[in-house]
Parts: sequence; C-alpha cells; structure tokens
Amino acid sequence: MTHHKINYETRPRAPLEAGFDGGRRVAAAWRGLDLPGPWRPRVPQEDAPVLFASRFELPPGAVVRPVQVAAVEMARTMPGAGLLIVEAPMGEGKTEAALAAAEVLAARAGAGGVFFALPTMATSNAMFPRLLDWLDRLPAEGGERLSVLLAHSKAALNRDAAELRARSRQRVAAVDVDGAERVPKAGEEGAGPAELVAHQWLAGRKKGLLSSFVVGTIDQLLFAGLKARHLVLRHLAVAGKVVVIDEAHAYDTYMSAYLDRVLGWLGAYGVPVVVLSATLPAGRRRELAQAYAGAGGGEGRFAAVEQAREYPLLTAVCAGHDPLLGRLVASGRGCEVRLERLEDDVEVLAGRLEAELDGGGCALVVRNTVDRVLEAAAILRKRFGAGAVTVAHAGFIDTDRAENDRRLLELFGPDGSERPGLHIVVASQVAEQSLDVDFDLLVSDVAPVDLLLQRVGRLHRHQRPSRPVRLREARCLLTGVDWSAPVPAPVRGSEAVYGRHALLRSLAVLHPHLEERRSLSLPEDISALVQAAYGDGPVGPAQWAPVLQEARLVHEQLRAEKAKAADVFRIRETGKDGRSLMGWLAGGTGDADDTRAGRAQVRDSPESLEVIVVEELEDGSLATVGWAGEGRGGLPLPTGSAPSPRAARAAAACGLRLPARLAKPYIIDRVIAELERFYFESWQVKENPWLAGQLILPIRPGCPTLLAGFRLMYTRENGLEVSNADA
Repeated sequence: MTHHKINYETRPRAPLEAGFDGGRRVAAAWRGLDLPGPWRPRVPQEDAPVLFASRFELPPGAVVRPVQVAAVEMARTMPGAGLLIVEAPMGEGKTEAALAAAEVLAARAGAGGVFFALPTMATSNAMFPRLLDWLDRLPAEGGERLSVLLAHSKAALNRDAAELRARSRQRVAAVDVDGAERVPKAGEEGAGPAELVAHQWLAGRKKGLLSSFVVGTIDQLLFAGLKARHLVLRHLAVAGKVVVIDEAHAYDTYMSAYLDRVLGWLGAYGVPVVVLSATLPAGRRRELAQAYAGAGGGEGRFAAVEQAREYPLLTAVCAGHDPLLGRLVASGRGCEVRLERLEDDVEVLAGRLEAELDGGGCALVVRNTVDRVLEAAAILRKRFGAGAVTVAHAGFIDTDRAENDRRLLELFGPDGSERPGLHIVVASQVAEQSLDVDFDLLVSDVAPVDLLLQRVGRLHRHQRPSRPVRLREARCLLTGVDWSAPVPAPVRGSEAVYGRHALLRSLAVLHPHLEERRSLSLPEDISALVQAAYGDGPVGPAQWAPVLQEARLVHEQLRAEKAKAADVFRIRETGKDGRSLMGWLAGGTGDADDTRAGRAQVRDSPESLEVIVVEELEDGSLATVGWAGEGRGGLPLPTGSAPSPRAARAAAACGLRLPARLAKPYIIDRVIAELERFYFESWQVKENPWLAGQLILPIRPGCPTLLAGFRLMYTRENGLEVSNADA
C-alpha cells in the first residue's frame, strides 16, 4: 500500500462536530484556504503618455518612447491576443512596453496573471521589484488580493521575496462550516492598489507557478516542453497568463528547441505572449512566429516576417491571420561609435589605457573568460593602483555579486553623483546584463555581434557634459584576436565559449568599420549587422571565404546534434484538436525542477557544481564569511549542532558556482568526494533547510584551499581564482 504524506500545515480543516455534509465541508475548506483570486484587468483607455505615467515611476521630464507607444497600440489593435515580438535598442524601455502591452492583452484574452521569464537568476532578481512596483500601480477593485512569486532555486534568499512572504505569512485557517464569505472591510469598496501576497499554499515547488504573477528564469517556462512529472500543472500555470520572454536572443539552439515547442502549445491555448530582444536574427524571428501560430496557411505567410529589415520593429502573430509588422523610429538617442583594433597583450592594454585616461575617465574592459579578467586586472592594478580597478565576473559568491552590481550602479549609473574621476572595470559577460551603467571607453574581446552590441550599449549611455575631452567620441577597442594572421584568429578561450563560426562572422561584418574607420551608427546599424552575421550570405574579404566555410560546416553539424539531443525529451507537438494525451510523458525524465540537474535538462550547458562558501577560522571552527554586510558576517556555524536559523540563512546566501574545469567528467567525482568531507549530520535536519544537502567549501580569505588537485583562492576583490596545485 502506498502512503501519502499530508501537509497538515496547509490543508484546511473543518471541525468534526460540524457534521459530515460533503458540500458544506468543501465550501468551508475553500473559505479557510482563502486563495487570492485571479487578476481581472480591463483594457486601459488612457493614451500612452498618461498610461505610462500612471503605471511606472518615470524620471522628471521623461517622454514615452515610440516603441512603447507602438507596443501598446499593437496590443490593442492586433486581430487577437497572440504573439507580439518587440525588437528595439538597449535602453528604449522594452520592459515597460512589455508590461503595458501585457495589461492590454490580458484584458483582451481574459488572462488572470503574467509570467515574466528571464535568462538568469540575477536578471530575475532585478526584475522582481520592478514587477511589484508595477502591480502596486495597477487599478484594482477594493479588497483585491494578487498572488506573486519569484521562481528560481534561490528565491528564498531574495530580500524582496522574503519581505513579501513575511507580510503575507499566515496559517491556513481551521474553518467554520457555516462561516460567511470574506466581506471587504469598511472603506475597501473603492478602487485602489491590490494587496500583493505570497500565499502559503502557493509556496510549494509544484504549485508555486500557479500564482497569478510570476517572475522567474526561462527554465521554468521551458520545463513546460519537457517530458516530466507534473507537466499538467506547469501547463495549467501558464495557460491562464500572459507570458513575457525577455532577451530572446540569449538562448542557444538547444534551449530554442524547447522554447519553440512551448510556444506551439501556448499558441494552441490562446495564451498571449510578448517576446523582447535588442538583437534578434531575422531567421529566428520567423521561427518564433511560426512556432506560435503553426505552419497552417503555407510558408508564404511568414516570408514577410523574415524579410523585414526595419529597426526598431514590432511583429504581431495571431492564429488564422497574416502577421502584422509595425515599423517605427527609435527615440533619437543615437550614438556614433568608432571601432579600433588593439593587440592582444595585457601590457599593451595597460599602456593604451594609461594614455586614454590621462585626463581622467571611466573605462570598461570586457573579457570572455574569468582567467583573462583576472590576468588583465592584475596588470592594471600595478599600473593604476588597486583602488582604481574593479573586477566583476560570475566567480563571486551570490552576496558579493549582488553588492558588485549595486556598487556598479552607484558609481556608473544614471545619477552620476558618485562617478569617480578615473576608474577601470574589468568584467566578464556579466557586463552584458541589464545594468544601466555608462562608460567613457570600452575595450572588449571579440564576441558574436549581437553580444558585442550589448557591450557597446554601455558606452555613452547617458548625457554627461563633464565627460573628459579625449573621450567625448565613443570608441570601442577590439582585442582578444591575433590581428596579424591572414584571417584574424580569436583567442582559444573565446572560441571555447562562443565557437569559431560566430566569432569569425562577427569579425567579417565589422571588417568595413575596422578597415575603413567607418563609425557604427547606433541604433541604425544594429539590425543590418545582426542579420548579416546570422544570415547565409557571404561576408568579409574574399580570401576569408575558405576559413569561414570550414567554420560554418562545424557549426551546422553541432547545431544539428544539439537539436537532435533536445528532441529526445521534448513533448510532442500539439497536433489536431481532440487528440489524446495518452503517452504524453512516455520516456520522460522524471521530475523537472530548478536544481542544477533540473536546469541541465533544458539547457545544453556544461556540468557544474555549486557550493556554499563558509569561513574557516584560526581555531578550525566555521562561520559565515566575515565581510558579509548587514550583520551577517562572522556568525558561528557549529558542526556538532544545527546552526541558528539566522546563521544558516546567511551562509546559504553565499552560494558559488565552481568553474567548469572542476566539473569535467574525469574530475567531478573526486571534487564531490573531497567536498563531502564537510558533511555534518547535525546540518541535515528539516529544521535547517538552508544547509541540508548542500556542498560546503570552507575557505580562509587570502589563503589557498586545495581541492582535487587544484588551488582555490577567494578574495572579496577578485572572487574565486583557480590554478593547478602543482603549477
């Protein structure tokens, strides 16, 4: 016999003496559960400037941008609540445009919530308070309550989510069978902001996505395309919402295969979808449109979608209708950027920056690997001093990464009051994330052209009359390339990250700008560069053709392998109406969740390990890292008993993803075995959910830690540095 564990904490109960009338008891239990109702939006009647002023906190003098006006208008006038693709430059307010369009589409479709999917936990965390602010400004009926969730594996550590849970904390009530329905309190009848709650019943891993408003990683959406248990719950979670997909250009072939399958089901359900991108290849635009609407009506229906070269661009797709294209102009905040080659030598880099920053200024140096970040930072600190150089990459513990982002915004954000006279930030791809920062000069390793343009978007982002005279022309120095080779050769680390094909196509489309010293005109050149780089046409000098063709063949073979691998565990296409779902999960993967193993099912990323970093003190005892702010540093972590909840939570906030070299198939078992030396039985209790089952990495700041033949060094300034122990 199978025994099912019942969660008595969240199961509403009616007193036995109340009788056994089943209907009455069900109604009473429902009242005791007190779930928030769905969102009930109405199509806003205001014009765009009034609508945006009422829904968002706009800076003084802000003007609603053309793409925002057009997105709302398209959402109002498209034939049905279908797919809306918004392509616009960085900094044009696409997020606000998406939320405004979502309100309109939700009202038209009768949707009861919004699912906002983003590439990473960091971008999800940044989006969550913005969603809460938007929800606070939505018109609502008196007494309306809306359930909200941050959906990723570390959401419990997010401050905004924790505060929302604390405000909402309640035990599900024991119920009165004859109790009345909830009646609004006096004064609640009028319109006002809805109460935002993180309801206890919706806090579970399987039920959480049923909340009306969800911000989470794209994995949570892609799991709806994976053969896994509880798939129906995942479909139920998205079927009644508007789905917003941010940074659609950021997903590779493997993830895109799952995304396209999910879009097919969303289209069949009639779920409105808003897709956002700054740099979307035309072929990918067509794939998204066709995945959502299906191929009915012939291939010709989508030809115009792929052929469109205007930028910014809106594309609306509704089942049974021809796609609509909305051509518009950018806000006029253009920028001319000059590209220059720079030899790939850190001493040359240091000398060039010394000359460029002679009169002051703030430079961003973006490298494609953490090793290259740390190598450059070491030389630059010798030349400029430690206080003038900041390092930012993914190898920091979570709390330090969050503090790094906060500090970057403080120093280089729109406000400008804390902007230093001279500073250099050496960063990895974290510089491409949605941080509103602005630099006077950019030095970047070559990257795929869409990602390179994201980096260029950090140049001269804001008007600054005080910008040093020498740096008033926006310039990007391209490095990470052997420029002396017959065909420029990207460094091996960059090829390992992006593949040779994408890098060579990027160099080929940028060749005229480098050779003829022709400035990039942004945003006008964005679409043309992206379409050329990701298209099939010839690019670059004729003598490059054989090398480009060789790289293309390798790339196409790899793409085919990834697409085939993704298809193994993808659910099938929707098929005809009325088709049985029997066998839907045949050959499935079991559970899908936002753990490391779960994410690996919908991402074709290398195996990785995550640890919790704690500090080993001189007497051998453990504590939370000493530099953690807000009173979380140096809290004791006894190994013979369960740590205090405060200390355990503070430790759990110090998660760190180890580099891929420590998770290679030939070494990962040894790494795990050595980390499991720090398995403490007293930490594996249900009262200590923060640390139970986690891998622990004790460190001494500034001192090396040996792990599986590697030397690990962690400092607040550099994050994690890894080298061979015998080097």
